[in-house]
Amino acid sequence: MRHGKKVNHLSRQTGHRKAMLANMACSLIEHKRINTTVAKAKALKQFVEPLVTKSKEDTTHNRRIVFSYLRNKYAVTELFREVAAKVGDRPGGYTRIIKLGNRLGDNADMAMIELVDFNTLYNATKNEAKKTTRRGRTKKADAPVAEAPATESNETSEATE
Repeated sequence: MRHGKKVNHLSRQTGHRKAMLANMACSLIEHKRINTTVAKAKALKQFVEPLVTKSKEDTTHNRRIVFSYLRNKYAVTELFREVAAKVGDRPGGYTRIIKLGNRLGDNADMAMIELVDFNTLYNATKNEAKKTTRRGRTKKADAPVAEAPATESNETSEATE
């Protein structure tokens, strides 16, 4: 039976595993996406999501708790300033894991883990689709055409004077 075996040990001792996850979390916060193996990405997701939740409320206590996990003051500052501002209204699910295929050297399953709100490809297409409508373009296109000949005749009359 596997009672109480929730943590994936990743073939590492406790100190090495905690240091590796802290370094990966700092890289994820700094670069907003990283490439790693699927197993490490899943372990990192469980590690970093509670920290992002804590960063939504900027208190000294929460900063100290997050710093005890990350051990990098620049990553903590970035998390509480930029990341928390973007994910403030999101109830959870701050990261996304995208499987990339197998690594050439040892055929390990690779994945990209990223912060959801910082993906410009998905967010940009949604915003652009909402900005333009057919009705808005057709009405605006008709109005300048009617005014254009009137302004040209006024300009020519001013030029002759």
